[in-house]
Amino acid sequence: MNDRYDAGYGGDQYEHVGYDEFGQPVYRQVPPPSQASQVPQVPQAPQASQEYGSYDPYGGQPQGYGQGQGQAYGQGQAYGHGQGQGYGYDPYAMGQPASPVVSYDAGQQQPVSPYHTGQQQPQVAEQTAHIPQQAGPRESSAPSESGPQAEPDYRTEQFAFVEEQPEDSEDVIDWLKFTENRTERREEARRRARGRVVALVVVFALVAAGGVGYLWYAGQLPGTSSDSKPGATTAAGAQKRDVIAVHLHNTKGGGTSTALLVNNTTTKRGTTVLLPNSLALTDEDGTTTTLAKSVDDDGSSGTREGIDTVLGTDIEGTWRLDTPYLNNLVELVGNIDIDTNADVPDPDAKKKGTAPLVTKGEGQTLSGKMAVAYATYRASGESQNAQLERFGQVMQGVLRKLSSDAQAATTTVQTLAQILDPSLSDKDLGAFLARLADRAKEGEYKTAMLPVRTDGRLSAQASDSVVKEVLGGTAKSPEQGAAVQVGIRNATGNDDATEQARVVLLNGGYTFVDSGRTDAAQTVSQITYAEAARKADAVEVAKTLGLPTSSVKKGKVTSNADVSVVLGQNYKVTASSGG
Repeated sequence: MNDRYDAGYGGDQYEHVGYDEFGQPVYRQVPPPSQASQVPQVPQAPQASQEYGSYDPYGGQPQGYGQGQGQAYGQGQAYGHGQGQGYGYDPYAMGQPASPVVSYDAGQQQPVSPYHTGQQQPQVAEQTAHIPQQAGPRESSAPSESGPQAEPDYRTEQFAFVEEQPEDSEDVIDWLKFTENRTERREEARRRARGRVVALVVVFALVAAGGVGYLWYAGQLPGTSSDSKPGATTAAGAQKRDVIAVHLHNTKGGGTSTALLVNNTTTKRGTTVLLPNSLALTDEDGTTTTLAKSVDDDGSSGTREGIDTVLGTDIEGTWRLDTPYLNNLVELVGNIDIDTNADVPDPDAKKKGTAPLVTKGEGQTLSGKMAVAYATYRASGESQNAQLERFGQVMQGVLRKLSSDAQAATTTVQTLAQILDPSLSDKDLGAFLARLADRAKEGEYKTAMLPVRTDGRLSAQASDSVVKEVLGGTAKSPEQGAAVQVGIRNATGNDDATEQARVVLLNGGYTFVDSGRTDAAQTVSQITYAEAARKADAVEVAKTLGLPTSSVKKGKVTSNADVSVVLGQNYKVTASSGG
């Protein structure tokens, strides 16, 4: 192999002569040109027995590679010195020797060619080169003719084949730093952008939620109403409600007032639903009647079933509250505070001009007696609904003052010493009133009037606002025509006559039809029917209104009426009609 290597220092050149046992290349110094001009010595291929040694399993010493005096390779002597011959190792030659390495005569220290003819050749100074990864070459310890040879002065920089350039390294470092800083800035910009986007999304979501919440609270959101509160998102029919019916019986003036107390456990709201006495119901035998007549004739059980049929409710029990017990109840809770809408005279006053028992105004404190007088009061010309609304005010005032503790409320009920309806025990009533009292104290309580048409049937407004939303039921009034339609035309000159006749007719199970009033008063009342089959009905209407049966005649009737009545001055009108 003729590969040469120029170290770049002092002009010395080296050539590749073979490989060591580790597969590393071995170099030697090329002689100067003057010596190179001498006759080259052609090495002779050594015998196979001298090429490569084998390992002696007994002696533990390698065979070959400079066998002789003190020359085993790896024994501390330089490669190629000593008596014998050594050869470079070629790892790619499959164990065959590579180009031979010139050996030396032990006595003359001269290179000996395998083709040596016996003539002495001039000695040429020679060095064995190595690559930087190898250990430095050692000089032979054998003495020469001129004495010990000085070891060559090799310096480390002679083998620094690649010069380091600190300037370039600094540039690379600066470039890496610049690239890294720019990447970090980009990542930081991305993070900030993501943060801004997230913040905007959160703000937008909060604004949207606030707007929707406000609309929902205000009842302006589609599908909700202004009465909706927490839990209103649940379908009205799916909400759970506890309902009981309370009947106020006026033991002095007569008449009854009915309300439904509703505790919506889903929305956490309470409601008093006022039921007009004219509400048309169907009694047990299937005939049409009114609420007031049902309370008197059918009792609590029949009335409860009739209300459930019309409103689609499930009333759990009935609470009969006579006016003396209402008086005691208000006294037990420590009076009530309500906003009154009328001056109520003292029913026990014997002289006219006496100061009213209840004064109209806001925040009026009512005792038991005052509360009863206000709840049952109906001024001249007022409808029964006006009195019913006052009863609702009193009930809500009582609930605000009643204890929210079930045990304390039960004690209050037991103190009344009422004989309760079998459908409702004192413990159940006390616990129910305590829950409603809690709603009233929190401001989650209201009073609503059930809208009823003049014929006693439910209106569309009732179906949507009260029956469905508050009661969670479905309106189902009795079939049209089930009761006799009676048209009333007022010719008495007194506006109270129409309302009084309406209440009387509804309580009698008839359907009231308002036919207006006449311009001039009429002395005698008239009752007419159009069909002969309605004559008996006309006679019964005259008896119900307190008119003589002689006033019944066949004639023309008003539209939508089976029997028409013109009230004359012979129809007696009382000052107040407590229905």
